Amino acid sequence: MESIRLTQFSPGAGCGCKISPAQLREIIHESLSGSVKKDPENLHTATQTQDLGTAARHNNTADQGPGKSKPRSGASDLRPGVSEQRPGSGDLRPGAGNLRPGSEFPGLLVGNESCDDAAVFDIGGGKAVISTTDFFTPIVDDPYDFGRIAATNALSDVYAMGGTPLMAIAILGWPLDKLPASVAGKVLEGARAVCTAAGIPLAGGHSISISEPVFGLAVTGIIDTALVKKNNTVQKGDLLFLTKPLGIGIVGTAVKKGLAEKEHVDLALQLMTRLNTEGPRLALLPGVHALTDVTGFGLLGHCLEMVDGSGCTARIDVAQVPLIPGIEKYIAEACIPGGTYRNFDSYGHRLAFSAADNTVIVGIPEGSPLQDATRTDTSSPVDNVRKYAVTLQDTTRTNTAQKTATAGIPEGHTPGSGTPQGSAPEGGTLPDPVKLRLCDPQTSGGLLIAADPGLKDVLEKDYGATCIGELC
Repeated sequence: MESIRLTQFSPGAGCGCKISPAQLREIIHESLSGSVKKDPENLHTATQTQDLGTAARHNNTADQGPGKSKPRSGASDLRPGVSEQRPGSGDLRPGAGNLRPGSEFPGLLVGNESCDDAAVFDIGGGKAVISTTDFFTPIVDDPYDFGRIAATNALSDVYAMGGTPLMAIAILGWPLDKLPASVAGKVLEGARAVCTAAGIPLAGGHSISISEPVFGLAVTGIIDTALVKKNNTVQKGDLLFLTKPLGIGIVGTAVKKGLAEKEHVDLALQLMTRLNTEGPRLALLPGVHALTDVTGFGLLGHCLEMVDGSGCTARIDVAQVPLIPGIEKYIAEACIPGGTYRNFDSYGHRLAFSAADNTVIVGIPEGSPLQDATRTDTSSPVDNVRKYAVTLQDTTRTNTAQKTATAGIPEGHTPGSGTPQGSAPEGGTLPDPVKLRLCDPQTSGGLLIAADPGLKDVLEKDYGATCIGELC
């Protein structure tokens, strides 16, 4: 059989196919018509178009093993528990079916009120159950690896709450008129391998015939209620740490264009299939105040979720942010995910850049004077990439200890603008090298940790985390 490239069927790559934060806020705002409406900026994970726990029919085909089921046109369950997934949907994780404030459900510890990674419900006895789902289109061509990546990404939401996964069920949309069922079986096989490595069963799921391949998991986890780590409980003076380098979206786009080199693909695959199992151990550290994982909204988008409502802003030291080696080459070849620009367009007004110390300020308040200086670059994205591409090989520094590059700005130059770096005002638009890296949509990215400065040595030595900024 002719080799199949799954990415050719993918309009977006991995978490890069997510609906933008701004569009998602509009969707959530509209969904709350007739309900008690809350600020949609803090509700991007509050609801779903359909409750994924109300499957209409169950045919228990999951017992047949990978590649043995006979999907039919239309919806079919892989086993109990997951209902229909609609094409083009975004990340709408916590609070499915619950559009009103959590006070109506006193057991709901984490739900509609924040942009958190999963819903958490108190089940008594000092325990809580964690519920989440995540699915997307292919970011790699190999179906087995696609399944592994999707499963690792979905499990990460439980780890990001500080919890331990208990079981998962699959969400599969497959274009049977374009791709054989046996290829979908390989996707499930990859997902099952990751679930087994995590010590949980892939216990079933739901499948539909659809125009483009999508796959992911709905995951159930468990945690002590006292150990739940929300994403927005940061404290002033905390340091920010990141456990994986950025650049997955850029490499994934290079794969889709057929430009990616094997060594970079292998490294990206290694990162995307590395489980964030340090989450439960981090939850045991009293000085760890907040956790989240970095996925489709990019580092700056998920950092914004952490500071919103906290009374703090974050200051990211651009030169300290770890990057996958080699991405400069792909940026020069315009391998930029569309999600990068959608991300920046959605939350760029909440960011400011300080050229004086090469930092990004995250979470500037609505109506702040800094927003007047945070302007939108009117030149085309591709033109901006080409403007500074010639300087990248000589200007991006490499951190040899971590074997990752850093997102440093070329000295004395603000790429894309043609102006000296020092002339960019506090609150000016992000230079393209910063935007293209720090807004890059990640798939199965690392954990973003807000912790007491006293934990710096522990997090760096025992957890391999990199300190990238602080809360102010």
